[in-house]
Amino acid sequence: MLLKLKRYYSGEKVAPVLTIFIGGNHEASNYLQELPYGGWVAPNIYYLGYASVITIGGIRIAGLSGIYKSQHWMQGHHEKPPYTENTIRSVYHIRNLEIFRLKQLTGNIDIFLSHDWPSGITKYGNENVLLKEKPFFKNDIKNNVLGSPPSMELLEHHYPKYWFSAHLHCKFAALVTEKGGTRVTKFLALDKCLPKRKFLQVLEIKHNSDLPLKLHYDLEWLTILYLTNHLLSVKSGIHYMPGQYGNTRWVFTPTVEEKAMVLKKFNCNLEIPLNFTQTVKSYNPDCTGVSVVSPQLLLNSQTTQFCDTLGIDDPSVLLLLIQNSHEISISFDEDNVLSSTFDGRLASDSFNRTSPLNLSPKSNSEEQESEISSSKDTTNESLNNLSSAVNHDCTGDGDNHFIQIEPNCKKFKRRNYSIYSNTL
Repeated sequence: MLLKLKRYYSGEKVAPVLTIFIGGNHEASNYLQELPYGGWVAPNIYYLGYASVITIGGIRIAGLSGIYKSQHWMQGHHEKPPYTENTIRSVYHIRNLEIFRLKQLTGNIDIFLSHDWPSGITKYGNENVLLKEKPFFKNDIKNNVLGSPPSMELLEHHYPKYWFSAHLHCKFAALVTEKGGTRVTKFLALDKCLPKRKFLQVLEIKHNSDLPLKLHYDLEWLTILYLTNHLLSVKSGIHYMPGQYGNTRWVFTPTVEEKAMVLKKFNCNLEIPLNFTQTVKSYNPDCTGVSVVSPQLLLNSQTTQFCDTLGIDDPSVLLLLIQNSHEISISFDEDNVLSSTFDGRLASDSFNRTSPLNLSPKSNSEEQESEISSSKDTTNESLNNLSSAVNHDCTGDGDNHFIQIEPNCKKFKRRNYSIYSNTL
């Protein structure tokens, strides 16, 4: 598959059909890591990132990349290439941040994509037929360890019309009916793409024929990303999500005003730009004398543009800052608070960014002892910048009222680390 993808990446071929996909556990993780919020991996082939929600023709599609492993799912996104023997696997394990964000969604979801199956899904289909084909599933099903518990939580939270999965290399269908409700989810998993295997099925899903068949960002999802930017972590320690018994906001389902603010950031145009660019040269087998080196962490201009527009942090930038921390001198004075904005040249000569950053207090080796915390207060300058950025509406009449919503700006302050460390 990777050898075929390079032909699309290089432009030698163009996908004849618009393709939307999620990551599993056999992809080029170093490349997909460039697009944590989604983006084009090649012309006409769109990746949904760690998790994402998009629309096309009025159809709302949500996706979650990776597979579930309990030992990693409460960690931050700390992995970076070149990977170690451990991180080359943990990099594609799902994290609680993405599950938390997806739970904030409201409204109908038409299609949900996950790689591994929701746990317990076999009880809603023909389990006996499944076990005849895959008898070694029996113990896992009996012990309720087959599949992903967080995915089943999402299914029972949203009950999307369709849920598509893969991973277990067999075809399986199920029908999940809401307990005490009327919603129904049609589940379908398909086999590997090999001869004489059941890997393909065509479904017709009604769409709004008045809308163009172009990909659009989902406004509610964008707003959730913006409101939860401070929860992003790039460290390997345990990372808790806010809860109802804490003293901070824990429900991030956006209000009408919050969504209106985010819409203005995109100038009322949520169409996903066709901005694919290569970050490295495509492999050329005819080119000789080229040395082979381990892949490095790269910044992708698609992610840069997206993060700058929305005002959120690129995890790769945070990882690069930690990697290059020997070039950064920060004084953690008790009376001084430093904004988390930075000169992007420290991370990349060609990178320029002004949006707030959420630095993790330790490197992924957990040896860095810098104490970095988040604050819910922002400076007057930050508020003024935010106000001016949205001081026009989509109609251009200029009659606007600035709605202050939860700021996402991170700050460094030693004495407050213990208070906010659970959000880093």
